[in-house]
Amino acid sequence: MDVAGRIEDYALIGDMQTAALVCRDGTVDWLCLPRFDSHAVFAGLLGTEEHGFWRLGPAYNPDAEPPTAARRTYRGDSLVLESEWDTPRGTVRVIDFMPPRGSDSPQLVRIVEGVTGRVPMHSALRMRFSYGRVVPWVHKFDGRTVAVAGPDSVWLDTTTETYGKDLTTYADFTVSPGERIAFTISWQPSHKEQPALAEPEAALTATEDFWREWVDHCTYHGPYREAVIRSLITLKALTYAPTGGIVAAPTTSLPEDVGGSRNWDYRFTWLRDAAITLSSLLRTGYREEARAWREWLLRAVAGDPENLQIMYGIAGERELGEMELDWLPGYEASQPVRAGNGAVGQLQLDVYGEVTEALHLAHMTGLARNDYASLLQLKLIRYLEDHWNEPDEGIWEVRGPRRHFVHSKVMAWVAVDRTIKLIESGDADGPLEKWRELRDDIHRDVCEKGYDKERNTFTQSYGSKELDASLLLIPQMGFLPPDDKRVIGTIEAIQRELSTPDGFILRYPTSGDDEGVDGLEGDEGAFLACSFWMADDLAMIGRVDEARKLFEKLLALRNDLGLLAEEWDSKLQRQVGNFPQAFSHVPLIDTALRLTASGAYGG
Repeated sequence: MDVAGRIEDYALIGDMQTAALVCRDGTVDWLCLPRFDSHAVFAGLLGTEEHGFWRLGPAYNPDAEPPTAARRTYRGDSLVLESEWDTPRGTVRVIDFMPPRGSDSPQLVRIVEGVTGRVPMHSALRMRFSYGRVVPWVHKFDGRTVAVAGPDSVWLDTTTETYGKDLTTYADFTVSPGERIAFTISWQPSHKEQPALAEPEAALTATEDFWREWVDHCTYHGPYREAVIRSLITLKALTYAPTGGIVAAPTTSLPEDVGGSRNWDYRFTWLRDAAITLSSLLRTGYREEARAWREWLLRAVAGDPENLQIMYGIAGERELGEMELDWLPGYEASQPVRAGNGAVGQLQLDVYGEVTEALHLAHMTGLARNDYASLLQLKLIRYLEDHWNEPDEGIWEVRGPRRHFVHSKVMAWVAVDRTIKLIESGDADGPLEKWRELRDDIHRDVCEKGYDKERNTFTQSYGSKELDASLLLIPQMGFLPPDDKRVIGTIEAIQRELSTPDGFILRYPTSGDDEGVDGLEGDEGAFLACSFWMADDLAMIGRVDEARKLFEKLLALRNDLGLLAEEWDSKLQRQVGNFPQAFSHVPLIDTALRLTASGAYGG
């Protein structure tokens, strides 16, 4: 039996080391333990019930579909999820959360609370290790239920009686008003002693306190505060607390084209995504997260900036080889399911610009000086001196031939420009005149070779006719002023040629076969980050009312909990791609800040 719901049917809970996705019917369909990039214990999201799940909700006829919650919300500004069901017997609430942890065992806590009446409840827990491939040995030990397979063990604690059947652990019970029954699973290396007994109520209080205190540091108090706060909480949840690395998303292989092959593993730290996340955090008051990310960057790159990777593991690992999990049928038959990401070996010159821009912003906002950060910045520019004019795979990680992507050249210019500003401020030494000439050379090259005079637009790559939504970043990065006719022409051309019927923005044209620029079969949805960039650009060129309307249309795409995947499928009218996606929530924050500053909001 398939278990996965629509992508927007899921809620995120997490402990800043890993995360779980909880569906509207009370099923946890995705959880990797103990880290974001570990093998999944519940992989039903990418397969069937046979690949692992944990359903907790009102009892139902097994021949019917499990009932979905009538209401769900996060408890205040937190990552504590509350789901409520109205049944013929009464109303019941399930509280799901993962307590933030240090060196403790990761835990997923589920508290059932009776609201009205007496409601029969049912829990079905099917653990399958190694992405659903390995059936663990499940047995009782000291009154606890433990599942063991290879290096992993998962312990179930609850005060209600459980029983095993069909390689699944069940519990059937009834709750009355005010009654609370807790279930907790805890992961532990199988060679170690059992983890400490769970204390669900104390953990709930501590988790709420943690999020309330963290949100109190937010400096944004504008009209879009609810959306900004939820996005910030999501970004915090995607941060691997022990190192400061930030995953692009907590999932792998949720399709950009449902039923197709555009399925990638996003449980790693892309320098680009992390750098723009740093920018949003800094501008909303979160300096500690920014400092932690900078330290992660310096450790990951270490003494080898000439071999800068576009992504690393969450602890700075370099080897992220891609493999296919062929025993998993994929989300709605979207194959293959992948673990690891082969794009790790690509050349993407824009990354140098994003990293340098992030370091520049950290410097400008008064983050404590780090001499090695300045040294790294200088080393990156020395590399770009010799390589900026090479073709690369670009921001979208195309798997077709390398090209001279305009966005990559623009971001190389950004890297040089920000480093010149660092030297001019007196905080670094470097060949100032030489690099000013380099900056001018890159600018001239882009304007001569990446601009189509007849159509008055920049193009995706030198000599091409295609457009690319990454060109929307040209005014935002300061490469050209917003009122430059070439900028306005590019914005209007992207609106004409890359807009979906409902007004959102595609990354670039896809041909539907393997002859397109990205070398991939199939199409994809509107890329949400690009749509936010369009709203930004419209505000920058004075079309602020249009910008606000687009932004509010984008906000309406969020699910009921304020979460966004990577893309929006205009044909299917649903979210697609990995979920939730940092690269969608970051530009949401940025656009909210820009529109607030311009006064372009309703009410």
